[in-house]
Formats: sequence, C-alpha cells, structure tokens
Amino acid sequence: MAGRTVIRGGLVVTASDEVHADVLIEDGRVAALAVPGTQGWSADRTIDATGKYVIPGGVDAHTHMELPFGGTFASDTFETGTRAAAWGGTTTIVDFAVQSVGHSLREGLDAWHAKAEGNCAIDYGFHMIVSDVNQDTLKEMDLLVEEGVTSFKQFMAYPGVFYSDDGQILRAMQRSAENGGLIMMHAENGIAIDVLVEQALARGETDPRYHGEVRKALLEAEATHRAIRLAQVAGAPLYVVHVSAMEAVAELARARDEGLNVFGETCPQYLFLSTDNLAEPDFEGAKYVCSTPLRPREHQAKLWQGLRTNDLQVVSTDHCPFCFVGQKELGRGDFSRIPNGLPGVENRMDLLHQAVVDGHISRRRWIEIACATPARMFGMYPKKGTIAPGSDADIVIYDPQAEQVMSAETHHMNVDYSAYEGRRTTGRVETVLSRGEVVIDEREYTGRAGHGVYTPRSTCQYLT
Repeated sequence: MAGRTVIRGGLVVTASDEVHADVLIEDGRVAALAVPGTQGWSADRTIDATGKYVIPGGVDAHTHMELPFGGTFASDTFETGTRAAAWGGTTTIVDFAVQSVGHSLREGLDAWHAKAEGNCAIDYGFHMIVSDVNQDTLKEMDLLVEEGVTSFKQFMAYPGVFYSDDGQILRAMQRSAENGGLIMMHAENGIAIDVLVEQALARGETDPRYHGEVRKALLEAEATHRAIRLAQVAGAPLYVVHVSAMEAVAELARARDEGLNVFGETCPQYLFLSTDNLAEPDFEGAKYVCSTPLRPREHQAKLWQGLRTNDLQVVSTDHCPFCFVGQKELGRGDFSRIPNGLPGVENRMDLLHQAVVDGHISRRRWIEIACATPARMFGMYPKKGTIAPGSDADIVIYDPQAEQVMSAETHHMNVDYSAYEGRRTTGRVETVLSRGEVVIDEREYTGRAGHGVYTPRSTCQYLT
C-alpha cells in the first residue's frame, strides 16, 4: 500500500460541507484537509481531482449476497457483489446473516463469515436476521451486540420462512431496548398477503404484475403502523427497511412527529421504477419482482418528499439479484414462485446523483442518505461515511459531467439483466479508494478479493 496519497483540486462534498480542498491520506486514513495548493505535501501518489467531486465512499446498509431464497441463491457472491459495489462508488456494505429456524444466531453468523472472509473487495459488516425468537436467541442477541453485530432484522412477511408474530417481535424489541441493538423490520402483513396470493392464483392471475397487486400498499402501511406501536410499547428504536408506499411514509412521519425513534429506508427501485415495469409483457415483468413491491408512479413523489423532510433517512439497495434465465423463470405461470429481488448495488450512487441533477435532493443530501446516515445509523461513523481527519480513506473521485447509459452489457454485477437498462444518467465514478488503496483507477479495476475486511459496529448513533 502506498504510504501517502494526495488528492488535489477537487470539491470535497460531505453531508455537512462542500469545500474545495486537497486531501492527504496516510496509512489508509485521512490525515488532513487543506486549502488547495497551500501545503507542499510530499506523496507517493497524487490524484488530480480538478473539476471533480471528492466524496466519501458509499455505505450500502442493505445487501443480500449469496442469499438462499425460493429454492435458489442470489447470483452475486461476496466476491462479485463487492467488486460491483466498488465500481459503483460504494466502499462498505452491511449484509444480512441468516438464522434458520431451529438453529442458533451463532450458526447463521458463522456461515456468513465463512462466505465473506477473504472474498470481499471492500469492507463489510453484518446484520442478523432473526427467524426463530426464543430464550436462547434473546440471550445470543446480547452477545452479538457486544461483538459488533448491533442490528437485527425481523419479518412480518414470509410465513413459514422468516416470519415472526407480534409476540416474537415484541420480545426481540424488548431485548434490543436493553442491549442497544436496532430492530430492522420488513413491514408487510404476510398473513393477509398469502390469502390474496392464493385467491389471485385461483382466479388464474399468474403474471408478474399480480405480485404488486396482492402485496397491497395498505398492508405495508398497516404493518408499519403495527411495528411502530410494538416498538413504542417496548421502548425500542425501529428501522423500517425498503419503504415503498406513500401510506407507509405517512405512518413513519406521524411517529417521528410524536418524537419516536423511528427511521425509514427506501431504495432506488422505488424512486425510479414502478408497476409499469412489473406489467412489461412476455414475462419481462419478472425482472422487477421484489418485496416490498414496486408501486404506481404517484408514490415516487412522496418518497422524494420523505427524503427531503428526513422522514426517510437512508437509501440502500436491498441488492438481491437473480438471473432472468433459470432463476426468475422459476415463476412462469405462478408469480408467487418468482424469486424476490433486484440487482442494484452498482447503480445506487449514480442514480442518486441523477436525483441531484433532476432537483429532487441537494448534493449534501445525496451524501447524507447514501454515506453519512447509514454509517451513523449502523455504528460506523466517522470511520465510514465522511471525509475527515482520522476517517478511513474510503474516497470516490466522481465526475459530475460524465454521461453514461446503464446496461447489463457494461455492469459488473453477476446477473443477466439491468433493472435500469437503457437509462441515461449524468455523473460517473472515476476512481475509488478503499482504506487508502486504489480499487478503481480511472475506470479500471485494480482491487482484489480479500482487501475488504470485516467491520464490527457500535450501536446506533442516530437516536434522538
């Protein structure tokens, strides 16, 4: 690793500031920022960022590499998925280790460590999916918090797989209120949705678009409301993942107006795609099947509003790719058998920059929702998510003028389609540093599997 690197002449953009500055990196960390040209810093490497943005590496707090789902596995491994993340300007992911029913949290966590260790191009951490709440599980939650796995995901959806009932959810929330953990909730009423799925299939409604029609926005809003009130009873903070419906945003806004520690995440697919995609002919809509589902286009304005008012705090990807050929096709003739998930870890930073160009959010808000807040929410700030003395030198040189066309032909995710095929965007990642090491050098991959290291996390730093 080069000992000293200087990035000269760029506009450094963080969640709090925009300033023209030179950045000095020593031994993998940011050592200093200075007015351009005022320091005679010697360096092993100098990067010219004139006319470019110098931004923190993205923190994607919601990915699913190698996730088993619906009789198959997510198509990105930790190696391919983290490499694609680097190409897209993301330098830290937090993936989900899975507890299987009848097994311990520890077994699930160990299995995910084994998948990731030595394979990642960028740094990574883990949340823990809790599928089986019992006295042993609750004790294990305390131990995991102590060792840096400080967030636990529960599901109000997927009965028979990940589902927890209200009593199990309340017990886990009560435990997290004591140990400082953060409960992340997939908020959809899965029991009611399963009834609607059964009825739709009985009517012969089997196409992908019906996936969106049975997973009703009201059932997302109802579950979001219920999760909020259970958290309130438990005295615990709550983070609702992949919010897609305006009615669910309204529930979060109401809770936050009451002063509750309730947070919401949305994803690029809900901001840029809609039920129009699910309705694409010839089974093409299967490419867009994810849960929560894509909503009608009018929901997008409320999601952008939520991001501007901070009723939604984070944009993550829920990256969970399945190839169209051989995986999504498992659901031909039965939408309920289509593996749920979209590829997106490589596209997030560029799509959100396009939102800056389009006037939805400011530059600093872009960095806030994609870098700083996810780092704070999940106990990694200021090591991750900003550019400041002492922070890890996870830095992206970003060209705000470059234009690109998103396509499966050119992306680096291990999946045979792009959810954003043909979409023109302005802005592109040029160079990426991970802990001071250049992993993308002027649009050339120079990273390696095994550079990325596991990152233990402290508890949530975003509580009011």
